[in-house]
Amino acid sequence: MSRRFTPKVVTANLLREGDVVYLTADDRWSPHHHEAELIEDEAHAQMRLLHASAQKLLVVGAYLADAKAGAHGPEPTHFREAFRTRGPSNYPHGKQADLV
Repeated sequence: MSRRFTPKVVTANLLREGDVVYLTADDRWSPHHHEAELIEDEAHAQMRLLHASAQKLLVVGAYLADAKAGAHGPEPTHFREAFRTRGPSNYPHGKQADLV
């Protein structure tokens, strides 16, 4: 018996800066997880991943990450993905610098 498909978001890293980004429904790359397109259909998820993977001059390492619907948009369901939403862990820059 196959597993039930769990909702996903497409995530990658910007090629030049290395920042974590998420593919939105209107084909933008956003640094904010809650702006990502929450994909609830497996075939659609694969198509979006192919679309993201083809953008080799913009992003690298595109993959599907488990997510769930939240009050303000998709929320990560795994520790690794929640950690990636907070930005670099070595010192304050990127998303962390914006919070200061």
